[in-house]
Amino acid sequence: MPPTFEGGCFCGAVRYRLNSRPMFVHCCHCRDCQRQTGSAFVINALIETDRITLLSGAPEPVAMATDSGRRHDIYRCPFCKVALWSDYGGRRALRFVRVTTLDEPTGIEPDVHIFTRSKLPWIRLPDGARAFEVYYDMKEEWPAESLERRRDILG
Repeated sequence: MPPTFEGGCFCGAVRYRLNSRPMFVHCCHCRDCQRQTGSAFVINALIETDRITLLSGAPEPVAMATDSGRRHDIYRCPFCKVALWSDYGGRRALRFVRVTTLDEPTGIEPDVHIFTRSKLPWIRLPDGARAFEVYYDMKEEWPAESLERRRDILG
């Protein structure tokens, strides 16, 4: 049986399950993520949309502007407004799940830290963390199995 991870919003109206481990996990330090979360960074687990089971509630997409100009929909609880996941660039088959909305977020660690050029100076990255000033070469950083999963949903 593959590992599953359950999570939800603050008020409990929206609950979900990840039916497998994510393909890859970003800890993003970009200014967009900082502004949208009100925090120093966001931790996003990249996973296929069809591997997310909605257990209760229905998150609502909120369109956000980005510095890149690409479409960004953040799916939020309609009641407490917590962000549960995002769809970047209109790729409906892929979700960026907010790891800290999981019941046990310690089970999924970042694979990379991205956009560290805008990392707040008082944030210290773990020794040995893979960190990139902007983005990275997916073919070099992602495991082969994850690249195959991504190819299966995005072509």
